[in-house]
Amino acid sequence: MIWLSCFCILLCLLLLALLFKVAALHRAADEIRQELLSWFDSDTNTVLTLSGRDRHMRRLAADLNGELRRLRAIRLTFEQGDRELKESIANLSHDLRTPLTAILGYLDLLDYVEKPEQASRYLSVIRNRAETLRQQTEELFGYSVVRSVPKKEAELLSLNQMLEESLASCYGAMTGAGLTPDISIPDRAVLRRLNPSSLSRIFDNILGNALKYSGGGLSVVLKEDGTIVFSNRADGLDAVTAGRLFDRYYTVESGKQSSGLGLSITKLLTEQEGGSVSSDYRDGRLFITLRFPEA
Repeated sequence: MIWLSCFCILLCLLLLALLFKVAALHRAADEIRQELLSWFDSDTNTVLTLSGRDRHMRRLAADLNGELRRLRAIRLTFEQGDRELKESIANLSHDLRTPLTAILGYLDLLDYVEKPEQASRYLSVIRNRAETLRQQTEELFGYSVVRSVPKKEAELLSLNQMLEESLASCYGAMTGAGLTPDISIPDRAVLRRLNPSSLSRIFDNILGNALKYSGGGLSVVLKEDGTIVFSNRADGLDAVTAGRLFDRYYTVESGKQSSGLGLSITKLLTEQEGGSVSSDYRDGRLFITLRFPEA
C-alpha cells in the first residue's frame, strides 16, 4: 500500500508540474499576442519580450522579432515612396496650373481680335480642351492634397445649417440647369463634430456631380440620425455603374471631361471624418447616401 501511495503522490506532482508548464505556455502565448496587437496598432520599434523562460517560446519570440524588423523596414520604404509620390503629383499638378492659366488668358484676349470664322472654330476647340485639362488638373491637385494633409481639427457643427449653405451656394447653378431640388431638412438641429471645410467640400462635390450628370428630379433629405440622401434621375446609369462611382479614376460615359476623382475625394474626406458614403441605383434614380453617426 505504501508504494501505491507514493505512486499516487508522484503522479499528482507530475500532473501539477504539467499544469504549471501548460499555464506558463498559455501566459507566454498571451504575452506574444498582446505585444503583436500593440505592435501593429502603433508605429513602434520595440521587440517582443517574454516573462517566461521556456526556450521554445523564446525562440518563437526571437523569430517573430526578426520578421517584425523586416516588416517595419518594408513599411518605412513603402511610406517613404508613397509620400514622395504624393508630393510629386502635387508638384506636377501645381506646375501644370501656371501654363494652363496663361493659355486660357491668351485665349480670352483672342476673343477681342478679329479673325476668320474657321480660326474662331479652331480656337473654340482649343479652349474646350484647355478647360477640360484645367478641370482635370484641379481634381488631381485636390486629390493629392487631401491624401497628404492630415485630418483637420473638428468642430461641433449643425448638419442642417451646413447643408442649407451648400444648397444656397449652388442655387444659381441649379436654376440655370433647370433643377428645382426637393429639400427635406428637420427643424431639430442635427449636431456632429466634423471639420467644416471638409464637410462643405463633401456637400459641394456631391451637388456638383448632380448638376453635371442629373437627369432631373433632384432630392436632398437630411434625417435626424445624421443620414443625408441625395437622389436624382439618372437614365444612363445602372446598378453596376452606380456602385463604382467612388472608385478612383472611374468615370461614366457622360463624364469624359472629368478625371473621376471628385467623388473619390468625397469618399476619402467622409471616411477621414468618421462617416461613410455609398451609392446605389433603383428605379431609374441614383441615390448617394452619407452617414455621420454620433461619436
